[in-house]
Amino acid sequence: MLVRKIVNFAKKETVLFAAVLLAFGSMVCVPPDMQYLSYIDYRVLALLFCLMTVMEGFKSTGFFAAVAGKLLEKVKTFRQLYLVLVFLCFFTSMWITNDVALLTFVPFTVLVLRMTGLEQEMIPVIVLQTIAANLGSMTTPVGNPQNLYLYSISGMGIGAFLQIMGPLTLISAGLIFLICLIHKDFPIRQGMLGKEIVGVRKAGENQVLAVLFFISLLSVFRILSWQLLLLIVLVSCIGIKAFCKEKYLPLEADFGLLLTFVAFFIFIGNMGRICAVREVLSQVLNGRELLISFLCSQMISNVPAAILLSGFTQEYRGLLQGVNIGGLGTLIASLASLISYKFFAAESEQTPAAGTRGRYMLTFTIWNVGMALVLLAAAFLLNGLT
Repeated sequence: MLVRKIVNFAKKETVLFAAVLLAFGSMVCVPPDMQYLSYIDYRVLALLFCLMTVMEGFKSTGFFAAVAGKLLEKVKTFRQLYLVLVFLCFFTSMWITNDVALLTFVPFTVLVLRMTGLEQEMIPVIVLQTIAANLGSMTTPVGNPQNLYLYSISGMGIGAFLQIMGPLTLISAGLIFLICLIHKDFPIRQGMLGKEIVGVRKAGENQVLAVLFFISLLSVFRILSWQLLLLIVLVSCIGIKAFCKEKYLPLEADFGLLLTFVAFFIFIGNMGRICAVREVLSQVLNGRELLISFLCSQMISNVPAAILLSGFTQEYRGLLQGVNIGGLGTLIASLASLISYKFFAAESEQTPAAGTRGRYMLTFTIWNVGMALVLLAAAFLLNGLT
């Protein structure tokens, strides 16, 4: 029974399970002591926790679906619908993270395409939404966990961050727009995108959440201490629960992701105390941060890759670009991509017209690899010019 539970946990939380194994394995080489406490980046954990809590609140109010519903009222052709659904993921992921964008808009997209009789377009739309969320999220420090982590430990300013990631964002937007543009266009049914898919607005709660998000940004940009932010969020959520009859949002945060960070902090801290390991990894990474972080992301996903490799290099430009471009490629390169796949897989069982899982994987792989190669080439070129 215990073995079965462990196996089920490993399947459900593969990255966390691997991180915990690495952490415990490293403890054999470096027994626990007081120095372990210095491994943990408490600021990153607090910022992640607060941002996830706020996003859970927005999800529960249906705010993002409501915004999307308003935008779709003007849509008349499939190309317009394609652009709106894809760029919703691209732009919102910059602020609400790639996984929240996909959790919000992929089910919304499935419903929209089903209501308009466009189930056969589900694969190209969802695949491009996934790419858009992963690439749009690289624009800001709060777009994804690896950005928040690298922005925090590097000490870089927002200007330097945008200078590094801005050009790649513009190239990504252009490529995504081109893909939407060359897709066949045709009129779609009108009057099918009604209020029933918009979700419920809770104006008061959304206003409080918007203030909390703004305060979180102040902490991300080092204007407000993370300790004060944590206190404000925890207390405010008590008020939301009391006055809005809402669940206590901090309990809805992704604690698996937070524990994954802690486990990797321990593993990296221990490896850094082993001279031979530190020297080898530093030499391997030296001057190859962009390529190695991209390749590493393909095998263990980009968040763990960022945490792991950051302990052995100070060249954050290549590392930041590599793990963000590294969200493209394999299905596990970005764990957010698994969200889209799970939604499609469930829908394909009920709606054969949506296509097969095999077709989804083929389309996903071709588009992701193609986009990744273009962006890698662009990153190498841009780095060579600066």
